[in-house]
Amino acid sequence: MLVDPPTAHDDTTHVGPRVRDALLRGDRDALTATLLELAIRIGALALLLYLALELVRPFASIVVWSAIIAITLYPGFSWIARHLGNRRKLAGAMVTILALLIVIGPATWLAVGLVDSIRIVVERLEPTRLTLPAPSPSVKTWPLIGDQLYDFWMLASTNLKAAAAKIAPQLKPLGNSLLHTVTGTGTAMVKFLIAIVLAGCLLAPGPTLVAAIKRVARRLFVQRGDAFVDLAGATIRTVARGVIGISALQALLAGLGLLAAGVPGASLITSAALILGIIQIGAGIILLPIVIWAWFAMAVTPALLFTAYMIPVMLLDNVLRPMLMGRGLTVPMPVILVGVIGGTFAYGITGLFLGPIVLSVIWELAAAWVDAGEET
Repeated sequence: MLVDPPTAHDDTTHVGPRVRDALLRGDRDALTATLLELAIRIGALALLLYLALELVRPFASIVVWSAIIAITLYPGFSWIARHLGNRRKLAGAMVTILALLIVIGPATWLAVGLVDSIRIVVERLEPTRLTLPAPSPSVKTWPLIGDQLYDFWMLASTNLKAAAAKIAPQLKPLGNSLLHTVTGTGTAMVKFLIAIVLAGCLLAPGPTLVAAIKRVARRLFVQRGDAFVDLAGATIRTVARGVIGISALQALLAGLGLLAAGVPGASLITSAALILGIIQIGAGIILLPIVIWAWFAMAVTPALLFTAYMIPVMLLDNVLRPMLMGRGLTVPMPVILVGVIGGTFAYGITGLFLGPIVLSVIWELAAAWVDAGEET
């Protein structure tokens, strides 16, 4: 039986059966009812998705970090499991405990040192012990702020409490901001510890989870889904090794040098060096002034030894990062570095991993598109 093919104006082959039937009958009322029903279904589905996202949003950062940690630790977990007779659950428990010890130990040292540094600063800023010299009359000649600065400085030199009370309203927002930062840091630390435990639970069923993710990726990218999943995993391990790993090693070596030299506030400086290294500003911006300070506060020989130790530590990331960032990836290292820096500034510490993954996938898609164009 022969059926006439649809004409150029009969474009109903790619719509739902009810809509197609309504179009063929020319029944506008049925078409309106069908479209209204479709809109209600889409709205209900959108509402359900929104509610689901709202329910999981508080746990999103934990889930993301647990996936990042699991991908980063999986090679070590696989090696331990292989040497334990393929007992994956035991290997996962061992890796989790080891990771918790590695994080909790330095974090506790940094926290205790930070509290001690804050206590020393508070004691030195105590009004009964702190005195300020009277200002020079030349301060009055400074443009714009000379008179106000001279009056306030004179008040602080004679009655520090009154001067502090005068600027207290302006300092209150700063104090609230600092309190919010400290609270957020504590909450982030707790979430990170929970993410480590959850990551340990993801290690044993890792191959099954990866297979499920690849099935979803193949639905999105038919021919390159598996390759993109492998690329995302390799990118996460590269960033963890080349950015966080090197920054942690640099901060550890710097902290040991600061402790050996007896530099005050060593834990605070080490924390700052770690953060600056991770966000790609570099630890040298805070370590170099410490080296300069050592030449004024120490004897020549200790200052020379301290400088000879700290200079290689400051240059460590410049030497090791290019060597490690390019290993195991086909994406050029500049693309990874741009993703790391841009992602960090745009989305914080999570963007440190998200940025290079997105740029790597885009780079591979662009390369595949160019190759396909050349083949045709």
